[in-house]
Amino acid sequence: MEKLQWHSFEKKIYIKSTVEKLYELWASEKGITSWFLSQAKFKDKNGNLKDKTEFVQNRDTYTWHWHNWDGEANGTILQANGKDYLEFTFEGSKVSIKLEEKNGVVIVILKQFEIPEDDESKLRIHFGCSNGWTFWLTNLKAFVEHGILLNETEINLKENELSGYVFVNM
Repeated sequence: MEKLQWHSFEKKIYIKSTVEKLYELWASEKGITSWFLSQAKFKDKNGNLKDKTEFVQNRDTYTWHWHNWDGEANGTILQANGKDYLEFTFEGSKVSIKLEEKNGVVIVILKQFEIPEDDESKLRIHFGCSNGWTFWLTNLKAFVEHGILLNETEINLKENELSGYVFVNM
């Protein structure tokens, strides 16, 4: 990336793990709720609920819920190769997760793209999601490498209407 662009951003982090383990943590209900979400439901292309350990596939849909946020996110799995790449719709845009083994560790490359360029999307999606993914990738690293979660799961942060803007561990 040569300069700031509102329609996309990229985040990277090295994690001491295997591609297989990290793919499982992104591509299954059991995996993604262990470090990221309070609840996730995946349905296959026919609308049938998937097993908690089953990997997502192309055209599956999802409903996600976070700790300390009452809303939900809904989207579609656009690409899932079963080993090192996922792509899904998210917040009016798309997100890809690419896992690459390098020198005995894995680099996680997250791209959010096709972000609308209106002022609200610049703030809510580009700025908001960019900050959010920075935290969640750090949380993933802490979980995988040290067995801890950095996000708040016990204290109700929703009592403060600005909590999503001021707490770094939502």
